[in-house]
Amino acid sequence: MNTKRKLVTKTDPKSPISEQYKTIRTNINFSSVDRDLRSIMVTSSGPGEGKSTTAANLAVVFAQQGKNVLLVDADMRKPTAHYTFNLTNTFGFTTVLTRQKTLREVVHPSDVDHLDLLTCGPVPPNPAELLSSRSMEEFLVDVYGDYDLVIFDTPPVLAVTDAQVLANQCDGTVLVVSSGTTEIESAQKARDLLQATKGKLLGVVLNNREVKDTSYYYYYGKK
Repeated sequence: MNTKRKLVTKTDPKSPISEQYKTIRTNINFSSVDRDLRSIMVTSSGPGEGKSTTAANLAVVFAQQGKNVLLVDADMRKPTAHYTFNLTNTFGFTTVLTRQKTLREVVHPSDVDHLDLLTCGPVPPNPAELLSSRSMEEFLVDVYGDYDLVIFDTPPVLAVTDAQVLANQCDGTVLVVSSGTTEIESAQKARDLLQATKGKLLGVVLNNREVKDTSYYYYYGKK
């Protein structure tokens, strides 16, 4: 999938797919009426289900709403945000967590108003340990001072423990599943693992469902 297709909410904001992302945004907003939702984690049960594309487009539609948004590539196993936004990945999230540079030194402004990007940075040998460190706690305090909403793109929840670790620190989680690809058992196991964390499972995005002449369709429903 090319960059234009990945960032449809930016390149074609009035398209049916962009409208579906806005519907997801609306449902997320309604799901948090009783509390201030400051951080959202986007994950999937397995690889190739569209969680990075979903995270990027959700970041765009929330920014289009006027919120100051930071998209963080927290997939320290297979980072992709720097490709999606045509950025370098020399420094990033891991650089901040290891205290080599500050957030403000490595964050990238995007060409979408109100949206900044934090690429992954060098892939570390110990992602789960970094995400559960005191430095991660300090990072969250720091970003909450600068941004209204932080969206984390994380590895698949069944592959490694990173997503579960981060889910305990985020206000809510969105699980992405792929129609015709994700096994029901895998989706259920991923849901159960996320529900066992302190974070709230906000809902599930059904990706790649063919409807009429549109090859991507997103459905949001609380589970």
